[in-house]
Parts: sequence; structure tokens; C-alpha cells
Amino acid sequence: MNWAAIVSLVAILVLGAALLVSQGPLVTVICGTALIGAVLAAVHHAEVVALRVGEPFGTLVLAVAVTIIEAALILTMMIAGGDKSRALARDSIYAAVMIICTGVIGLCLFVGALRHYEQSFRAEGVGPALAALTTLGVIVLVLPDFTTSAPAPLYARSQLVFIALASLALWAVFIFFQTVDHRDYFLPIAAREELPIDGGEEAHAAVPTLAASWIAFVLLVVSLAAVVGLAKKLSPQIEAAIEASGAPQAALGVAIAMLVLLPETVAALRAALANRLQTSMNLAIGSALASIGLTVPVVVAAALVFHLPLALGLDPKDIVLLSLAFLVGTITLATGRTNLMQGAVHLVLFAAFLFLTLVP
Repeated sequence: MNWAAIVSLVAILVLGAALLVSQGPLVTVICGTALIGAVLAAVHHAEVVALRVGEPFGTLVLAVAVTIIEAALILTMMIAGGDKSRALARDSIYAAVMIICTGVIGLCLFVGALRHYEQSFRAEGVGPALAALTTLGVIVLVLPDFTTSAPAPLYARSQLVFIALASLALWAVFIFFQTVDHRDYFLPIAAREELPIDGGEEAHAAVPTLAASWIAFVLLVVSLAAVVGLAKKLSPQIEAAIEASGAPQAALGVAIAMLVLLPETVAALRAALANRLQTSMNLAIGSALASIGLTVPVVVAAALVFHLPLALGLDPKDIVLLSLAFLVGTITLATGRTNLMQGAVHLVLFAAFLFLTLVP
């Protein structure tokens, strides 16, 4: 019984108790604490499973777990919010992509360069992944503003079905490319080709037993169930807090993305500090692709089945920022070697994204 197992069980118990009592300030605080704990515990259990299956399957497990959490949060708030939440999926997916492509990658490049001067990763793997991410980002978040079958920023029903299938198909092809066809593109560069790797304790972590891995998988499911339930319980309070602060509605999407990506950000940052930038890139780009490739089909299916309004097209300001993020990523990640300046550029773009979200 480690801390993550205890937190998972406590979170599901808190959810059960919260469903039986009326909502109040104390209940809100307890549920919020349990929600954060459940997210952290879910990622920990995913990492245990990841150690068992190895790289690059490990980062895939973590990315899928985080994406399930994100999709669950979006769906629960969309169903509870009705027409007011029609742009919530768009804001959350856009925020996740921007946070990863500018904030997470920028922080990894910057702190990694501070400690190791220069770092390397396999550009032949990151390049196709970034191309797929750019394609999905434009199809899902930009094109709705320019199509004519439905008023902007909406897609027609047939168009929604198409982008859902296209997103899922491209993500599936990428997973095949990453784990089967060109798995070596996502493995760390050999020590003779790379700077000395200082993996620390994590690099020498023992592979969990089969029993421990299955227990971690069961607890992962429990944690995800707690996240979904607690998010649904807290969704009215989160929306009320955003409105009370005077922040734009898009800030809710940023809050969701930051919540689910925080543990993954920590994992990527630790890998960069340990001179394992390949792992950081696998986590970052893989999560951004999963955020679109898996979340969009789920959200579109829910919107069609439950007749939920779904606006996907971005505002002009956000289209410019998204395009700039893809352009900068293409330039900085093209060579497979990174330095301090590249990280600084990404972080400035991340700061611009946050500031212009609050002050549009």
C-alpha cells in the first residue's frame, strides 16, 4: 500500500460520501483536494504499468491515461453546462496543445540546457509526430471558421463525423509508427552518440512484478472513476469561480488542461534534468497527439448522441498563436539538438498564450 494506492482508495470514498451530502464550502474543498490527489495517483499507477511494458509503450500508457482524464472532465462539464459549455472542448484541446508545445517543451529544453548545455533526441521520430499534430490541429481547430456547411465556428454533423474518424485514424497510424513500424525512432540515442546520461534513481528503477502491474492497472481504473465523479461534482463550483473572477470563459479550458497535464509535466521535466530528453519528447508530443486524436472522437460522439452544442473553431487571435507554436516547434525541433535559446523562445510564446487568454 503505497501513497498512490491510499490516495486512490480515499478519493473513491470521498466521491461516495460527497454524493450523499449537500454541497458546501467544506465539501468543495475536500472534493477538490481528492480530485487533485486522484489525478496524481492515476499518473503514478500509469507509470508503474509503463515500467513493466517499457519504452516507448510506457509514455503511451501515460499519455492515454492523461487523455482519458481530460476527456472525462470535458464531457462531465459539457453535459452539466449545456449551451454555455459549447466551446469548452475547443478551449481545453487548444489549451492542452499550447501548454505542451510551448510550456512543457519549452521548460524541458530550458532547464535541460541549463544543466547539460546541449541535449539530443531523435528528430526522425519527433518530425512525423509534429506533422501529424499540425494536421490535426488545423483540421479540428482552424477549418471550422472557414467551412460553409455550417456557420462558424461550427462543423456540420457530417463534418463532425469526418474529423472524429480522421483524428482517430491518424492517431492510430502514429501509434503503429511509434510502437511497431519505427519503434527505434522513439528510443533514447545510444550512450556513445549522446551526452552522458544521468538517469538517477528513476533510470535504475526495478521492473514491477506482473502482480504489482495488474494491481496498479486496477487502481488506475479506480482513480479515473474518482476523477470523473469528482469533476462532475465540482463542475458548477469551478464555473462559478471563473465567472466570479471576471476571467474569460476560455480560462476554464486552460484550468482543465493544466490540471490534467501537471503530473505529466513533472515527469517530462525530471527526464530532461536527467538528460533523457527523448523521454520528454515522447511524453510531450505523444500527449498532444492523444489530446486531439482521442478526445475529439469521444467529444464528437457525445455531442451527436446527446445533442450537445459543439463549437470547435478558434478565434483569430488563437489561430495566430497556434500557427506560431507549430512554426516555432518545426524550427526548434528540426535538428534533434537543443539549447537554451530554443527553450526561451517556447517559454515566451507560452507566456503570451497565458496572458492573452486572461486579457484577450
